[in-house]
Amino acid sequence: MNDIRRTILWVIFGFAIVLLWDKWQIHNGKNPTFFPSPSGAVATAPAATASAPASAGMAAVPVASTSLNASGQGAAAVPGQKAPTPASPAAPAVRESLEVTTDVYRLTFDSEGGSLTRAELLQHADMADKTQNFLLFDESAKRVYVAQTGLIGGNYPTHKTAMKAMPGPRSLKEGENELSIRFESPDLGGLKLVKTWTLKRGTYDIAVQHDVVNTSSAALSPQLYLQLVRDGNKPPGESSFYSTFTGPAVYTDAKKYQKIEFKDIENNQVDIQKESSNGYAAMVQHYFASAWLLADGVQRELFMRKVDTNLYSVGMITAVGSIEPGATKSVQARLFAGPQIEKTLESLTPGLELVKDYGWLTILAKPLYWLLDQLHKLLSNWGWSIVALVVLLKVAFYWLNAKAYASMAKMKAVNPKIMEMRERLKDNPQQMQQEMMRIYREEKVNPMGGCLPIMIQIPVFIALYWVLLSSVEMRNAPWIGWIHDLSTPDPFFILPLLMTASSLLQTALNPAPPDPMQAKMMWIMPLIFSVMFFFFPAGLVMYWLTNNILSIAQQWIINTRMGVPPQFNLPKFS
Repeated sequence: MNDIRRTILWVIFGFAIVLLWDKWQIHNGKNPTFFPSPSGAVATAPAATASAPASAGMAAVPVASTSLNASGQGAAAVPGQKAPTPASPAAPAVRESLEVTTDVYRLTFDSEGGSLTRAELLQHADMADKTQNFLLFDESAKRVYVAQTGLIGGNYPTHKTAMKAMPGPRSLKEGENELSIRFESPDLGGLKLVKTWTLKRGTYDIAVQHDVVNTSSAALSPQLYLQLVRDGNKPPGESSFYSTFTGPAVYTDAKKYQKIEFKDIENNQVDIQKESSNGYAAMVQHYFASAWLLADGVQRELFMRKVDTNLYSVGMITAVGSIEPGATKSVQARLFAGPQIEKTLESLTPGLELVKDYGWLTILAKPLYWLLDQLHKLLSNWGWSIVALVVLLKVAFYWLNAKAYASMAKMKAVNPKIMEMRERLKDNPQQMQQEMMRIYREEKVNPMGGCLPIMIQIPVFIALYWVLLSSVEMRNAPWIGWIHDLSTPDPFFILPLLMTASSLLQTALNPAPPDPMQAKMMWIMPLIFSVMFFFFPAGLVMYWLTNNILSIAQQWIINTRMGVPPQFNLPKFS
């Protein structure tokens, strides 16, 4: 029974690794490895391509003017993907870039369409070069990630239309809380579009007002599209070992949060809620996201499509309504472009916090993050906050752990009898089993007593794993000494080496299995799993190391109290 108990514990540990791997696959936007979705869950979506009916609006959205192939080089437009070409004004305006600065942004707007083509986050350093600011939006030879808007339903102004930037300040000065950038289009198809971007101090959501002026002699009913366009490459500096999801996502009350892999868009394997009066369209990557937001109650059509070679878009289309001659109608929207800070996301619109994806353990992960955030308010250091959180969890599970370690201590106390009996009856397996059960009964030992407490804790610590992996607060957050960034691996591998040592110490404190093969596996398995920690972020390794140290201390104390002096059972591989 002692062997069975150890086997069950290893099965539980292995199952936890399986769940982590499966969650990793899903987090990357891939199909689950072990728990695949029903075959009917993913269906071909005609609206995901440019061949959707024009009445749906999406096919009329002009394709982007820039594209990238997998190597980052420019590519020609996809044959057959046609869109209305906006008429040019009589005197073509000179295309210019406008740089705008606030306390959190350095933005670049393009006068072609009044689009946002570059967003530098001034309070977040680049991972590869920490002397540079992190670049979220960009339109360059190697990257495309932009925010665009325009009108469809006729030969109206789009994101390809040359617009005029109106005079005004280009930086948010001390004492000012708001900065507006205004673009005006020429008269096209009887409509003029005035686009006003309003940035506020300390915020990552930008108000975008679209004033549509009817300059014709008849009533017109255009539609407004809001889209995010980006290439299908992984963000620069993204780790290949624990890569996270990059791609488009949408949210509606009906189908909740749905993230779609780029290759599924290319293969027309998209099943999203297309018509809705709520929700958002977003582009997601590790730690950061962008999203177009409309007010709840405003009817919208959500879309995803491939617009060119290695170039994809996600967005929304909404009706402006009938505009009488000489009249103006306005549509208010917001663009979020920034870090996945949970409290900020929750305050903007329902469901936006889900871009910080905890998966099926969200119900446990959210309160763990809340507790971690409260500890940070007290300690002002994310590293020590992680340590404090693990200590609190160990305190919360103290009695469960005590029961498990007490059971292990009893097993260790009777292990000499079991070993002697197994040697004596090794030729009579049936009698050996009966004798083993008698010893357990007389000694009042439950071989399974340590399993349930461990099983209960596994989901909690897996949830904490995803909290630490997903939280942008860990990015560039120092701890002590040589740990300057909790989101990257330990540069000197000190924490992974300590983690390996603590795992081996735990193994040495457990009673040695009588079976030689099991004894070898007890030592080999911690070494195999410890290899992963050399590539994990320092914050994750520190969390596991702290948990190991506290577990060893508790096991040591309980064994001593029960009169079972701790012994080190060293491996025997001969």
